[in-house]
Amino acid sequence: MDDLIDIREVVRRTGLTSRALRFYEARGLVAPLRTHTGRRLYGPAELERIAQILALKRAGLSLAQIQRLTARRPLDLRRLIDAQLEALAASEAEIAEARTLLLHVKSRIDRGEPVDAATFCSLIRNGDAVMAQENWKNVTDRYFSEAEKEEWASRMPALPEGFDMEAYNRQWTELAQRIEAALPLDPKSDQAQAYYDEWQALLAPFKAVATPNMMAGATNLYNRMDEWQSEQKPPFSMDVWTFIQEVGAARAG
Repeated sequence: MDDLIDIREVVRRTGLTSRALRFYEARGLVAPLRTHTGRRLYGPAELERIAQILALKRAGLSLAQIQRLTARRPLDLRRLIDAQLEALAASEAEIAEARTLLLHVKSRIDRGEPVDAATFCSLIRNGDAVMAQENWKNVTDRYFSEAEKEEWASRMPALPEGFDMEAYNRQWTELAQRIEAALPLDPKSDQAQAYYDEWQALLAPFKAVATPNMMAGATNLYNRMDEWQSEQKPPFSMDVWTFIQEVGAARAG
């Protein structure tokens, strides 16, 4: 028992907050011992696991990736390398996309077309939108059947007249950024529940027109985000998506 320390000492040694440690525990990343009064005690194995989590986060891995990588013992180095290569591939894809957009604008300049700052920004936005549309089509072609795609195409026109998709997408980005900045967060906390309510409010226009089959298909798509996020940037990270699922499960429970 001499090598066991309480949560306050872990906070002092690691620089983590007690809330972060509890969040890692809720995610199953670390499992401290409990006294009969519920006090958390951390031994060498738990401290080693926390050190692993911190090291992997510094390497750029998400908590969802860390959870999968550390599910087996000992740590599978090949899986770790594969995950990091996926992250690098995503970064390379973003760089390649930016390069393509810049070359597109440069070709206009080379042809003698006048390109001022406003035109430049417009070309970038339009090029980005076309590429994103094509990327999303490639992704959905893999995960939705022809019948499911036809169902989406037939139901989407039922959205309210004048529905501003661009503004709607900005709302998703803004909400996802706020959630990401707040993590780690206890799924049962008031703040987590408030984020979940915002999420559901944003979903409301689609829930009003989507069938249960469409919602199940969308959920499956985002559950498998790790498989396609290097091709098309999703509106929120896997950490945010996993967190929302956990909040929903906590509320249902």
